[in-house]
Order: sequence, then C-alpha cells, then structure tokens
Amino acid sequence: MKKVLLLVLFLFSVVLQEAAAQNRTITGKVTDASTGEGMPGVTVQLKGSTTAVPTDVNGSYTISVPASGGTLVFTFIGYTNQEVAIGNQTSVNVRLATDAEQLKEVVVTALGAERTKNSLPYAAQQVQGEALTVARNPNAVNSLAGKVAGLNITQNNTMGGSTNVVMRGTKSITGNNQALFVVDGVPISNANTNSANQRTGRGGYDYGNAAADINPDDIESMSVLKGAAATALYGSRAANGVIMITTKKGRRGLGITMNNGVTMGFVDKSTAPKYQKQYGAGYGAFYGPDEDEYFNQRDMNGDGVLDLVVPFTEDASYGAPFDPSLLVYQWNSLDPTSPQYRQATPWVGAKNDPNYFFEDAVSVNNSVVLDGGNDNGSFKLGFTRNEDKGILPNSNLTKNMINFAASYNVSPKLTTSASVNFSKVDGLGRYGTGYSSFNPMQQFRQWWQTNVDLKEQKEAYFRNRQNITWNTRSATDLRPIYSDNPYWVRYENYENDERYRYFGNVSATYKFADWFNLMGRVTLDSYDEMQEERNAVGSTGVAAYSRFNRTAREFNYDLIANFNKMVAGGDVSLSGLIGANIRRNYESSIFATTNGGLVVPRLYSLSNSVSPINAPTESEQRTGMDGIFASATVGYKETVFFDVTARRDKATTLLAPNNVFYYPSVATSYVFSETLKETLPWLSYGKVRLNYAEVGNDAPPLSIYDVYDKPTAWGSIPLFSVVGTKNNQNLKPERTKSVEAGLEMAFLQGKFGFDMSVYKTNTVDQILPVSVSTATGYNSTFVNSGNVENKGIEVSAFVNPVKNDDFSWTVNVNWSKNRNEVISLYEGVQNISLATYQGGMSSNATVGRPFGTLRGAGFVYKDGQKVVDEDGHYMLSSNKEIGDPNANWRGGVSNTLNYKGIGLYFLVDVRQGGDVFSLDNFYGFGTGLYEETTQNNDLGNPSRLPIAQGGGVILPGVKEDGTPNDKRVENGEGLYGYYMPQEAHVYDASFVKLREVSLSYSLPAALMARLKPFSAIDLSLVGRNLWIIHKNLPYADPEDGLSSGNLGQGYISGSYPTTRNIGFNLRFKF
Repeated sequence: MKKVLLLVLFLFSVVLQEAAAQNRTITGKVTDASTGEGMPGVTVQLKGSTTAVPTDVNGSYTISVPASGGTLVFTFIGYTNQEVAIGNQTSVNVRLATDAEQLKEVVVTALGAERTKNSLPYAAQQVQGEALTVARNPNAVNSLAGKVAGLNITQNNTMGGSTNVVMRGTKSITGNNQALFVVDGVPISNANTNSANQRTGRGGYDYGNAAADINPDDIESMSVLKGAAATALYGSRAANGVIMITTKKGRRGLGITMNNGVTMGFVDKSTAPKYQKQYGAGYGAFYGPDEDEYFNQRDMNGDGVLDLVVPFTEDASYGAPFDPSLLVYQWNSLDPTSPQYRQATPWVGAKNDPNYFFEDAVSVNNSVVLDGGNDNGSFKLGFTRNEDKGILPNSNLTKNMINFAASYNVSPKLTTSASVNFSKVDGLGRYGTGYSSFNPMQQFRQWWQTNVDLKEQKEAYFRNRQNITWNTRSATDLRPIYSDNPYWVRYENYENDERYRYFGNVSATYKFADWFNLMGRVTLDSYDEMQEERNAVGSTGVAAYSRFNRTAREFNYDLIANFNKMVAGGDVSLSGLIGANIRRNYESSIFATTNGGLVVPRLYSLSNSVSPINAPTESEQRTGMDGIFASATVGYKETVFFDVTARRDKATTLLAPNNVFYYPSVATSYVFSETLKETLPWLSYGKVRLNYAEVGNDAPPLSIYDVYDKPTAWGSIPLFSVVGTKNNQNLKPERTKSVEAGLEMAFLQGKFGFDMSVYKTNTVDQILPVSVSTATGYNSTFVNSGNVENKGIEVSAFVNPVKNDDFSWTVNVNWSKNRNEVISLYEGVQNISLATYQGGMSSNATVGRPFGTLRGAGFVYKDGQKVVDEDGHYMLSSNKEIGDPNANWRGGVSNTLNYKGIGLYFLVDVRQGGDVFSLDNFYGFGTGLYEETTQNNDLGNPSRLPIAQGGGVILPGVKEDGTPNDKRVENGEGLYGYYMPQEAHVYDASFVKLREVSLSYSLPAALMARLKPFSAIDLSLVGRNLWIIHKNLPYADPEDGLSSGNLGQGYISGSYPTTRNIGFNLRFKF
C-alpha cells in the first residue's frame, strides 16, 4: 500500500512539474470588503478549467495559470462571486462583499434539510470540522466536550472506551438517553454492547460506542439539534436530540491532502494512586504464635529457627512499620525461580509501586484524501489509519477507515450522489473494568501490599510465564488466593475483538422547478463484531474461553418532496417538505463459553472445554417503523417565521391500535433586528423564538408475546421455564413534551453576541418495571407510567476582541444548567432501584428527586454534627440518599488566536457540582493504602499505634446526648477504616480541565510558491487533557466512569488514571 501511494505521488508531482514549465504563477490575497480581514477557504478557480486552489488561513493564495492568462473566479458561501481578468498581472488581490441573497449561516437540520440560521425557530448549534480535529482526537464524539451548550459528553479512561452523549438531561428511566447520530442522512447506531455486569461495575470490558467509528477527518460540520422542535421529524427516535454530521465532499480541480501525526500519552499523576510508604502487609498485629504480632513465624530455610514471614495471604497494608534492619521472608522467597528464593530481605516499602505498571501511550494517525470535481460533479476518496497503544502492557487498538463520496449532475434537473464509509477496528488487550480480577486497578487501588515491588512481579512473570503472585495460598501452594500477577492478567487473560462497520447512502434528486424537487434515498448502517475473552489455566477462578458475535443492520428508505418559493412580490417565503420513511432493523447475537475449565492450557477454543458447553445464548430481532411526515415554514420579509411539523409512525413491534403514534411541533421566531436596524445601528442581529413539540423514545422490541426460557438440559431431556417478567401487549413508546424559548443577539457588526435558550421537558409514559403477584407465574411486568422532568437554561456566546489583517482573537463560551426531577413513577411506588453495585451502593429513581441518586449507608447527624455510639464509632443509617450524580452546571471556554500564519487555540472545560462515589477509596482507605491513613493523631503520635501506646483517633462528632466525642478508637476503625459508611467516600465531582491545546503554523504563500507540488503545508503541536486545573476527588479523575448509558453514573471502581496527550501533526496539500 505504501509503495503504491508513493508511486502515485511521484507520478503526480512529475505531471505538475511538467505543466508548470509551460505556466506562470499568480499570487494574491482575498479580503472581506467590510472588515478588511483575510478570508481563508475562498475557492480561486481558473475559469473554464478544473484548476482551483483554496486561500490559506490569511486569505493568501498561489495558483498556476497558462502563459496566455485567463480569468480568475473567486467564490465563497455567503459572498458574491467575483471574476477578474488576469492579463499581464502577476498579483491579483480582491475584496469580496457579502451576498444578501445567501443570507446567514446555513445549518443542516432534520432529515438533512438545509436552512439558514436566520430562519430557525429552535436551538441548533453548529461545530465546524476544524474544531473537531484541532487537537487530533481520534474520537469525534469526545471532541465535542465543552463546545456545545447543553450537551453532556462524559469520557471514560479506558482505551477505546465508551462516551456518554446526553442532551438536556436524562429523560428515560429505563430506556435510551443517547443522542441520535445522522451522517449525511444515514441514522447510525451508537449502541453499546457492554454487558450488564460491566455497566454495573462487576467486571467485563468496555468495548466503546458504535459512533466512535466515525472518522473525524471526514467531518465537514456537525449540527447539534437540541430540542424536540428541532428533531420532531424523526418521531419516535427524536427524544434525546440529534447530531447531524455532514462529511466533506470533493472540490473543484484535483487535490491530495495528507495528515501525519504522532501523539504520546503520559499518566496524569493527580489521577493515580499515591501510596503510603510507612507500613506494609497485614491487617494489624494479629499473627504469630499468639496472634499478637505483625508477622507469621515459620522455619523457612531449614535451620530450625523460626523466621519472620510476611502475611502474604492478606490483601491490605495495615501491617508492621517498615524497618530496613528487619529481615523478613516475602512472596518472592517462595518462588524457586527468584533470586530471593529462600532468602530474607529488608522490610522496606516497594521501590516500584503499582504506578510502575503504566506505560507511555502512543497514537499514530495517517490519512490521505484524493478529491476532485468540475461543473458536473465531484468525488472524494480517503483512507485513515489510527494505531493506538494504551497505558497498560499488551494493549493495542487499530482502526482502518475508508470513505468514498461522489455526486454527479446527470442533467440540469437530475443529480445523483452516493457515499460509502467502511471501518475495521481491531482491539487487543482492552482494559478490564470494575470490580474484577481482569482489572489490575482493582488490586492496585483497593487490595494491595505496599511492600510489593511491581518490577519484581514483572520479572517473576517473564522468567517462566507463570502466575507467580504476591498473595499465595500458602508457603507451599503458590496459586493466588485473591489476585493474579498483574502481568499475567495482561498477557494471559487478555481479550481481543474486531468490528466491521459500513454505512452509506445512495440518492437521486430531480428538480421539477426552481422551487420544487423530489429526492429518493436509500441508507444502510451495518456492523459485525466479535469479542473473545479468556481466563487462563492457573488464574483465579475457573479457566474459560468465551466468544460473542453480533450483527446489526438498519435500512432506511426515504422519499421526500421539497419546496421553497417566494410569493407576494418576494415578501413571503413558503418552504417545507413532505415525505415517507421505511425503516427496517435486523439484529442477531450469539454467546458461547466453555464449561468446567480448559483441557489444554493456552488453547482457546470452545472445543477445548472440560465439560460439554452449555447451550449458546442466542437472540434475533427484526423490527421496523413506517413513517410519514411533513413540515411547512412561512416567512415574512425574512423577519417573522412560523413552522409546523407532523409525523406519524407505525411500529411493527407493537399491536394495533397501540402501534400508531403522532408527533407534532409548532414554532415561531421574530428577527427583531430587521425592524430596529435603523433605530439601533449597534444591534447587528436579534431574534426571539418559541416552540412546542412532542417526540418519542422507542419501546423495546420483543415486548408483546410471552415466551419460554430454555435452561441447560437435564441430561438428554430439554427443559423450558417461564421467564420472570411478563410482557405487556399494550406498551407504547415514551413521549417527551417540550417547550422552549430562545433569544439570539449580536452587536457592533458581530463583535460579540449570544444565543440563549430556556426549556422544559416532561417525558411521560415511562416504561417501568413493576412487581406483580407471583400467583400470575411472574415476578414483574412493564407498564407505561411515570414522568421525568428536565428544566434548564443554555447560553452560547462569542466575542471578537481583535480582528484585523494580521491578528484575530475569538472567544467562545458555552454554559448550561439543567434541573432533573422524577415527578412520578407508578401508583404506590416511590422508588425504583436501577442497579446495585459492589460496596453496597445503588442508583435510584426516586419521586421528587433527580434521576440516578446514590443510596447507601450514611452518617447519623444531630444539629449538623456526626453522632457516635458509646464505643466511639459513628452511628450509621442504612439505605439513605447520599449523593446526586447530576452536575449543577457545565461550561466551556475556548480561545482562538491567529497572527499571520501562526495559530493558538485552547479550550477549558468545566463541570460544577454533582457527586461521585469511589469504591477505590472506600476499600483502599480501609486497607491502609493511602497516606491519609498514616497521619499523626491529636496527641502527636502515629495514629496506627495501639491505643495503649498513645495511638488511635478520636472521631470528630458528638455523642447521642450532644456532648463532644472523647472516645478513642483504633486507627483502622477511624476516619478511613472499615467502620466508615459509603457516605464517607462520596465526593464533589466538580472539575476544571485544560481539555485541548493547539499551536499551529501555516507556511506562507511566498514560500509555498517555491515548494511545488505542494499548495499548503501546516504544522501543529497539539495537546489533550493536559491539566486538571481543579478537582475534589483524590487520586482519580471525577469524569471517569464505567460505561455509557443510564447505569454506572456517579460510581467509580477500578479507575484508570487519565492520560495527558501531546502530539505533533503535519498536513500536506497538493
């Protein structure tokens, strides 16, 4: 592939150089007629040919023309085209004026309809492709963080992990809350196939969202449609907002663009554990012959003398204080292959603590795009390859992506287009998550001995590829009792996966008149994925191998008639569409696993099962939705607009009459600046808007008929059983009712402005599980009931403090605040437990409270003081609300500065409020891993000393009678011991992050004129997540979580540290 590419580039350069010998070069600059600022991206074309170049960031260009000259045509959206005869000139400078007919910014709205932002009666925010790739983030979805008001992007710290994409708050208690993605008219899946165990923190791997397959380099722009009025034409899949993605198309002439980048990742130490170095293994002085010492005593070397032996069966660090003069036998003295075999070593803290385990991450990105076009059509062909190496040993993720798009004008009336996107993702060694032996962070953060040296664990594994670990069952049985050697986990218990993804569309548009056309379109989104997981012979637990295969297809067939006509002498505009959509979905999966272990070690096949494998778990779903829809917009003098839309959906998964649904919307806007422009010349733009809409959230498939479960056969006799949940033939989709008002204003010829929205949504007919009498043969059923409300305000603003020929500075601000409340559930039901987690925590939907509140054991208070019992321990209250994971507000501030060819960009992302529970700290403090557990007490003595020796602590608080507590307790029973409730480790999840940074330089036009065949060369230094400026959660990133979706929000377990990424990127244009 590389040889072919180099050959193409060589031949292409030869042709260009040959042509250049007969041509001459024209240079110049294009500026805005009103501001005098250079205009990047203007197309400069030699009239009557395919020769065309874009202007650079300063508005400069260089173009090769025939010696005889010709005419240059300058074009840019929103500006009047200009033609200039070349003659004998060697430099042609032009000033482009705005074109009133092209109006304001064009926004891609529902179903791909393009509208001017001036006419929109609802909130929609546009993000250009350059803003998504400025920091070279391989995940386009993550690149939206901090850039859109009201859009909550929550990233996880696993390699290729999932991202939560929630707009204007959580609306559905049990259903989908993720935004819908639409790429060039293709609705694409953002499904997350992580297991229920993974999403509730009990193990498994985070395989990411399907939307991560979108190539950021292919994106021209994203239109974020936030409210129901903006998305109503999508009907029963519109409740959570829509992200419309427009990909890049071919340009006039022929061009090649190449991107080459390398990014390095380094662990952010503020998000990694910081271990105490004073005490080692054990839970206290509970060992020895009299069970009152810190060490066990055994004759380890056969000399008849009892030796001191570390309690290696323990997984805590509340043991003996380190003393280098003390010689003890540790785990490595039991390993016959170790240099320390049968040798005592000094009792000291580990030189290499678990942070030694992390490696530097590396990401390599290479892409090439060939595009071209003329008056009759255009094409674009691109290839991108991302190679990522994670921070854990043996972790790699590779993506290969191909994009092809073309359009052709068959005739002046008929236009056709097609696009195909293909990606292949190969994962090896994704990170295990949650409370699981596959997640090394579980032992590192929760159950560890601070005397264990990770480098020695590494050497122990690589000496013989055996599971030699620090927590053996006994001195003669070296099998692990709790945790595997972490290097064994990464190199033996690894997973591998692959996903093939292709999506695209074919469309044809026939123009019957200048104001009326008919478009037919077929779209496909398809992916096939395979996941293999293994637990090697010799690991904790039963050796196993499992395989999961999943196939998903979605076809959409659209027929849409569009009209746009001016009447009443041009004062009234009439536009809209009417159409039909047929959607068909197919999904199948199969999961199989070995039974009873593996016969042959390191042979991973279902046929290598010790016992016959159980029947595979299979599923197949075929669903569909038929919709008809219409919209109409009436505008008066580009000042007043009125919109109305309607959609009728008919579901194939439900029974009549409950399978037909109607979704209406009405909206209006008034551009008052058109009326006041003579009175208020400082007001550049002003608009108010108001809308109401109702949209849906699909009911789950397979919810009509009751079926039997098929458990494992009894010998040769097949068995069937009744499932625990009874289906409900009367279920219908959830319905979101939304009202929104907005104000947009700009001042002083666009020097600064803002867009503000206030909204209120109520999602009713929630699909909820409710208990039923066991006399029915079932435990529960699903019903339509309940109401979740979201109220909020969003503000996006911009300021251009400086803007001239040489220097520009733009500040963009996004801020949002959402209030969520569960208004009602089912009759007589006040709380629904959504999930229970390791450590006694749960997520809940409680009437009168925000969605997802955290419940667990908490303190008992009296007049604001914690209450202790007669023994000096805190009194506890079980199952109380102890946290709310929902943020108080979110914001982002970006700065873009350009000086000639130099550009500087940085983005600060902020979250204020919300709570997070850390299982890592809950267990890790209880096992004495962290520095806080070694502090001196009020007497100035080490708190870990026995109380009789002046140790222990007095817990802050009062007795039941209100008098101050004066009862001393042992350190392990104090502030950070096992007597603490979950509430003690609920933290404020606020953060301030330097999310993105870019320093770029574009070579000047004068230099580029001498660097043929290149037309532009851009260099950039980029950074992502460089600095967590502020956070309250110790030793972890408060943004980290388990997965995307409703579950696991506000809960951290086995958290991986955040990676600071610094990289370099080169872009060449030919």
